[in-house]
Amino acid sequence: MSAEENAVWRGSGPPPKRLRDADDSLSADAALRAVSEGVGLVWRGDYHQARQLLQALDRRLKKKPAPGASAAESFHQLRKQQAERARRLNLILLPFEPGHRLELRRAPGGAAAAAALGEASEPYLLPLREFLGMVGAWEWQQRGIALPQLPGERLHPRWGVFAPTRHEYLDLLMQAPLPQPGLTVDVGTGTGVLTLLLARRGRAPLLATDTNTAALACAAENFARFGVQAELQAASMFGSARDAMLIVCNPPWLPGKVSSALDAAVYDPDSQMLRAFLAGAAERLAPGGEAWLIMSDLAERLGLREPGQLERWILDGGLRVIERLQARPAHGKAFDKDDPLHAARAAEITRLYRLGAAGA
Repeated sequence: MSAEENAVWRGSGPPPKRLRDADDSLSADAALRAVSEGVGLVWRGDYHQARQLLQALDRRLKKKPAPGASAAESFHQLRKQQAERARRLNLILLPFEPGHRLELRRAPGGAAAAAALGEASEPYLLPLREFLGMVGAWEWQQRGIALPQLPGERLHPRWGVFAPTRHEYLDLLMQAPLPQPGLTVDVGTGTGVLTLLLARRGRAPLLATDTNTAALACAAENFARFGVQAELQAASMFGSARDAMLIVCNPPWLPGKVSSALDAAVYDPDSQMLRAFLAGAAERLAPGGEAWLIMSDLAERLGLREPGQLERWILDGGLRVIERLQARPAHGKAFDKDDPLHAARAAEITRLYRLGAAGA
């Protein structure tokens, strides 16, 4: 398959308008000029050489926010720079043959692409950067990841489903006092980790919802591995839940534009999911039931949400705060002083809000 031939585009973003073949003879500077002009470089050389080229381009494209910028300005500059860097880096393309065959020297097999994309009956192009993400996700899916809250077990994420690499919010879920037994709902289940932990705490029956088909498949696999009986619904927010004794939601923590599947686990445009949860939870609760909101205050520390706005949304939803449990971050970025957002990350607090119906 040459760059001039038609091939199916399997990247998550828009396809490049122009394509050109490239191989090991291409220098990083020449590649940078090409991708800066929007040219997609279809790789024909050594696979490992392509990875090295991608790393060289990444180093050339990284920038720091302007000195003296506020936390909010630094955040928006970083987001803009990340989007532009991703756009250019995603122009280093791999030419796959039917059956996910990658016929390049020292190329890996196509199992990771098959797991992420499904069948491939015709040739297609895929950004190398996305393929590397698929390879990492496939390794996690095969091996699983260990969580201290699930001793002796391993959670198996999938490509396109956010993995629980931060543990403090899981600790809060395990510490919070439980309401009376009854229907327990996990809104936006993802890997299903919150449902698994609630099952460990004896909750039943269990309902988990999500709109991401990859997340639903991932959660189903994890429930089967752990022997957990939970109903899965392809639904936004609460699904068919009524008279629930416990509804749990860990929405994306930062308001912002979503540009990829994994972005949807971090960024919530205009806080839509957060506001929908707080606006609708009370009417889905049984008397004495609780809604648990797991939320970081990073948005407030970055100036992305006004202080007190979250509490106002809680009140507007007919809810009251029963208790706030909180934890400091333990992830690496909180201790990385070279991170432009270090001050906000180091001061970040993650809270679990136990909410009940107002007046109950």
